[in-house]
Amino acid sequence: MILRWLLFLVMAVPSGTTGIKTCMFCELTDSQKCPGMLMTCGDDEDCFTGKGTAPGVGSITNKGCTRSSSCGREEPVTYQGVTYSLISTCCYGHLCNRAPDPEGKWMVGTPTGLALSVLLLHWL
Repeated sequence: MILRWLLFLVMAVPSGTTGIKTCMFCELTDSQKCPGMLMTCGDDEDCFTGKGTAPGVGSITNKGCTRSSSCGREEPVTYQGVTYSLISTCCYGHLCNRAPDPEGKWMVGTPTGLALSVLLLHWL
């Protein structure tokens, strides 16, 4: 019986509540697409997306982990010889700074996994 409840809890608890926060990392880029890679944040860090603007040129972006005190702050950054005004917007969940999937495909596995775990609990 205890094994059933432990299995249920492992399947039902979102991965972002385990204490380790993973964010997307992307260096400063002027591309609309930031391919990014996974990055593990420290205990006192949150995921962020930085958007930078400069007069007469396009925008830049970056992503990663940052201290909470940097959230919402405007900072000057230089990219390819141009100084941009970069504002970092933080979010507070596991992979919360990834690009949204217009079709919502990344959410499909959650209800399916929960349903499978309930079925498995029934048979144990």
